[in-house]
Parts: sequence; C-alpha cells; structure tokens
Amino acid sequence: MSAIGKGMWAAIAIAAGMASMAAPTAHAQWDQGSINCSSNDGRFVRCRTPWPASQLSRQLSDTRCVYGQTWGNDRGSVWVDRGCRANFEPARGGGWGGGWGGDRPGWGDDRPGWGDDSAQVRCDSNGNRRQYCPIDLGRGGRVRLVRRLSDSPCREGDTWGWDRRGVWVDEGCRAIFQIDRRW
Repeated sequence: MSAIGKGMWAAIAIAAGMASMAAPTAHAQWDQGSINCSSNDGRFVRCRTPWPASQLSRQLSDTRCVYGQTWGNDRGSVWVDRGCRANFEPARGGGWGGGWGGDRPGWGDDRPGWGDDSAQVRCDSNGNRRQYCPIDLGRGGRVRLVRRLSDSPCREGDTWGWDRRGVWVDEGCRAIFQIDRRW
C-alpha cells in the first residue's frame, strides 16, 4: 500500500474515533406511544422522537428527573443527563414543558405550541458556586430576572447571565428568570 493510501486510512480512523467521542444519540426504545431515554453512568444522552416535543410520563430512576436540569426537549428529541431515566410521551398541545401542568412555575397547560413561547426557570448558585441551568432559548430568545430569591446580589453579566443554551448564576445568586424563546 502506498504512503498516500496509508495516510488516507489513518485520517479515516482518526475521524471515526473523533465522531465516537461526541455526545451519544440514543435510539429510543418504544413502548406503546412512549419512549424510554436513560442517562446511564450520569452521562448526557439525546434520544430522537417522532414528535416535536416530549413530556415525562414515568420516572424510572432514583435520581430526580427535573425539566431543564436533568432532562429537556429539542425539536424531535428529548435529552437526559446526570442519571435521569424515564419514559417520555408526546407533549399535549405540541408545546414545551415537563408534563407537570400547573405545579411547575410558568409551565401551565396554556403554554403555546411550537414557535415563540415563554416560561419561568429557577436557577440557584449554592455554596457561591457557578451553576448552569440549561434551557434552549432558540435563535432570538431573551432572559430577564423576575425575582431575586437570595440575599446575595444578582447582577446581569456579573453574577448571572445567559446564552442560547440556558442561564447561569454565580456567587450565591438565586433567582427566578423569565425565558422568552424565539424560533
């Protein structure tokens, strides 16, 4: 085999190795209208769904499955992390949310379907450590602080901030944030 041929095979092997290190996409297991998606060994896993948004129908893990922290939605998939294992079904009304109805702040059953929508998320910096609270804001989403819950100050750009993937807090800031998604 020529040096060029060996080099090409080496490049293919390296590319295949790099692809295998990406976050895994799991093949969801079907069970009569729901899927099972499991974070084994505390790892992030994304499971594809045939519907646009999911809601948790049955938690299977001892680890709590908390929407926006250990599980969430993207269009056509659900993700789990940090040991969350659960069954998921299509979200009623095609909207976002944890399937918890009115007992989750900002996630009542009147939330809009796909497109623009909004929600409230609580994010806490415990022990003065930085905490990231993942929630997909879409392309033109915005975040604003609704209510500070901590004695520590919450200053945008200093002790809290956001990007397309979610909200972060630091130095003891604990607050409820209004999330306005734009698709």
